[in-house]
Amino acid sequence: MSVILKKDLGEGCRLGIWEITEDYDDLRSRLSLESEEVKTLEGFRNHSRKLEWLSVRTLINDMTGTNSRIIYNEDRKPFLLDNSLHISISHSRNFTSILLSRFRRVGIDLEYMSHRISKISDRFINENEKITSSPDLLRYHLYIHWCAKEALYKVCDKKNINFRKNLTIEPFTPENEGTIKGTVDNILGVSTYELNYRRMDDYIIVWTCK
Repeated sequence: MSVILKKDLGEGCRLGIWEITEDYDDLRSRLSLESEEVKTLEGFRNHSRKLEWLSVRTLINDMTGTNSRIIYNEDRKPFLLDNSLHISISHSRNFTSILLSRFRRVGIDLEYMSHRISKISDRFINENEKITSSPDLLRYHLYIHWCAKEALYKVCDKKNINFRKNLTIEPFTPENEGTIKGTVDNILGVSTYELNYRRMDDYIIVWTCK
């Protein structure tokens, strides 16, 4: 079993993280797939993408205790077929994460921290946001901002959002884990969200329940 975290976050939200250590046959053997799901799985040419897809289904089944079916809308936002839970999914390299809630909207992002994020920071950091000047913390600080904005994008249903113009993260000092505040300002109005983040070696995960 490769679940490395299952955590109840309160108010009906639950977080799960899976480390992919299994091979294809092991993950596939754990699932009972419908014919359309098999077609989707076999349509992926990339082997890593197949493992990601299988790990998501394996983790959701473990978290719900049922054979859950995931579907997507036209914006690639995931839903459970029976609409029993709100769901948000993220994966990066060897990790998969899922956030669930029965009554609250959810958003999650998980990223492996590469060194190239500084090159694109002007695409998502705006003039009201404060980024550390410490070379040792710069990459990590930028990734918290990026993941937080991805989580906000997802909780807002991936609509009417420009990362730089519509999303602002309030100033904070990066720690190994913590809570930050983010604001969404778009055609639907202004909303404030509380986001939680955690560092896991070279990975960062940020989530929010609204």
